[in-house]
Amino acid sequence: MNEVRIISGKWRRRKLAFPNRPTLRPTPDRARETVFNWLAAWLDGARCLDLFAGSGALGFESLSRGAAEATLVDDDPVVIRALQENARAIGATHCAIVRASARDFLRSNERSWDIVFLDPPFDSALLEHSLDALGTGPHLHPESIVYVESSVHLPPPLDGWTTIKSTRTGDVQSQLVQRVV
Repeated sequence: MNEVRIISGKWRRRKLAFPNRPTLRPTPDRARETVFNWLAAWLDGARCLDLFAGSGALGFESLSRGAAEATLVDDDPVVIRALQENARAIGATHCAIVRASARDFLRSNERSWDIVFLDPPFDSALLEHSLDALGTGPHLHPESIVYVESSVHLPPPLDGWTTIKSTRTGDVQSQLVQRVV
């Protein structure tokens, strides 16, 4: 098992264990610190969706820093078990863990979210499909923020989105975007 730590908030320094999977690439501490500094104004009481949860670092960090609830979605049963164990270990009571593909989850769920985290495997079309589904579906309200993490070599298609903040850490591009209304 691998580990990632929660950086700040009520579960500061708590470690989250996650399985060794080739597509699992937790957002590094430095990048997460930057992203959550950016999100500070929106996070308190927010409803968050971590669509490619993996290690759960983004979803659990959001809860640790004041989000009202977080839904963590992943399609790997081993990853789901690790997320459930981590939620129990830290006492994350306002955390829903859902086993589903991102596409199936967005098709079957009509909730809207305040903050959505998109950090899919870089070598797939999942980011483009997810942005399309979020941009055209009921999942966002006009003030919703979407965090997009991608390879600098495969920039996301952001037609119809406004970039609020952007940074690069090595080969990883991190952006906060909002749907153009």
